[in-house]
Amino acid sequence: MITIALAQSNFIVGDIAGNVAKIINLHIKASEQNADLIVFSEMAITGYPPEDLVLRKRFQEAAMQAVSQLAKITSTGAAMLVGGLWCEDNRLFNTAFLLDGGNIIHRQYKHNLPNYGVFDEKRVFQEGDIAEPVLWRGVKLGVLICEDMWASSVADSLKKNDAELLVVINASPYEMAKAKKRMETASARVSETGLPLVYVNQIGGQDELVFDGRSFVMSADAQIKLRLQHFAEDFEMVKWQKESGTWDCEAGRVEQSLGDEETIYRAMALGLRDYVEKNKFPGVVLGLSGGVDSALTAAVAVDALGGARVQAIMMPSLYTSKDSLEDAEKVARMLGIRLDTIAISGGMNAFDNMLAPVFAGAIPDTTEENIQSRLRGNILMSVSNKKGSLVLTTGNKSEMSVGYATLYGDMCGGYSVLKDVYKTTVYKLSKWRNQQSPVMPERVITKAPSAELKPNQTDQDSLPPYDVLDAVLLRLIEQQLSVAEIAGQGYNKETVERVAKMLYRAEYKRRQAPPGVKITGMSFGRDRRYPITNGWVG
Repeated sequence: MITIALAQSNFIVGDIAGNVAKIINLHIKASEQNADLIVFSEMAITGYPPEDLVLRKRFQEAAMQAVSQLAKITSTGAAMLVGGLWCEDNRLFNTAFLLDGGNIIHRQYKHNLPNYGVFDEKRVFQEGDIAEPVLWRGVKLGVLICEDMWASSVADSLKKNDAELLVVINASPYEMAKAKKRMETASARVSETGLPLVYVNQIGGQDELVFDGRSFVMSADAQIKLRLQHFAEDFEMVKWQKESGTWDCEAGRVEQSLGDEETIYRAMALGLRDYVEKNKFPGVVLGLSGGVDSALTAAVAVDALGGARVQAIMMPSLYTSKDSLEDAEKVARMLGIRLDTIAISGGMNAFDNMLAPVFAGAIPDTTEENIQSRLRGNILMSVSNKKGSLVLTTGNKSEMSVGYATLYGDMCGGYSVLKDVYKTTVYKLSKWRNQQSPVMPERVITKAPSAELKPNQTDQDSLPPYDVLDAVLLRLIEQQLSVAEIAGQGYNKETVERVAKMLYRAEYKRRQAPPGVKITGMSFGRDRRYPITNGWVG
């Protein structure tokens, strides 16, 4: 019989000393509970993804020294399987280390290096040889590192070389439908090999990525015997026994899957919380307009950080409606956050006077509208400079897709909670959050969206209805369909062409947008790398 501890933890990229301290504390916990082995996530020592940090020689040395330090603590208590990096013959590897008896008894280099979407491991790591099992305390362990599970070759090789138990260490980021794909992939490997599988994933936010945990154990007949929490650190012990030549474990707790809205919401909250905490911001500040985007952003911020660390500012102009003023005040009161009001009318008049000589004879247009947005951005950044708070932008993916946002205005800030959330999803999330406990008046959700930069303005003056816009954007961005293919699905060709042109034309704006939580399979940023200068619309 053996006992394996699953340590689903939140690590900080680059904080090798802090990560090692956390690993040691969890090793002590596992040892006190008589675990034989404790399993950590991929690159737990360095944090993941470390990106070009791993190219720094001193960083490599510190990471490798940490492995030796961790090996020494296994002279008593549990063995340890932990991820880090290793340099051999001037080649750098993403590595799983099996530590026991005070020694490094096995180094397994990652074989399949992901080089798509947000991943570019081939830029910094070398591909390791295909895995072979390691004999540990009488058990042949087959160790896989994240992407090694997604193709059958590594697991097949381990099985052919008499592995008895597959152990997969992961840093697999969240995106919609990803959990289902992971389970299907794990089930495929188990079915192909007939071997049980232990899967340990990290949790936490790292810039735009959020890691959702959901570590699990799957039996040789592909049944879930254990599943840890979503978006939270967790720890569990699993007892294994060999019967009829196959290892099997006792059934443990199986955390239930969350609904789509709750999953997205918790991803946004965790991503924001860790971005604020890990970068040591005292709190956040945002513009609260009375609209649904800023209300949802404020709700996420309060749930992530607590109301005392969230400041909202209402910045009305002569175009701001009475409803918006009332709704912003009600949202702040329902969330229990500070709301300051700073009118921008004086600033608008000052800019009109300053620019009058240059604008003489020109008809007022979006230029004057954008000045209002930029005044608001300036106010928020001034508060940020004075107090050190992080400015949250409140734009959603629909707006950012088509450039319905103002550079150095409503795009001004340090982090975007809704960056990868379409407007139709914003409504769903707001309704879901209100069902848990009210955080915004119903009118905020039901009224027509408006930037309120001119009289009687609504978003639909400039954009197709959001249900149509989002459906077209989904097909252009996530599904990467052509204009003709989308039109062939029943959408108006002129509308699709117009949306496609806006999408490509706004690339220069998105390059200057703040980071935000990745939610979909194709977020703006490293997922989707399009040229700014681009003559293609098709």
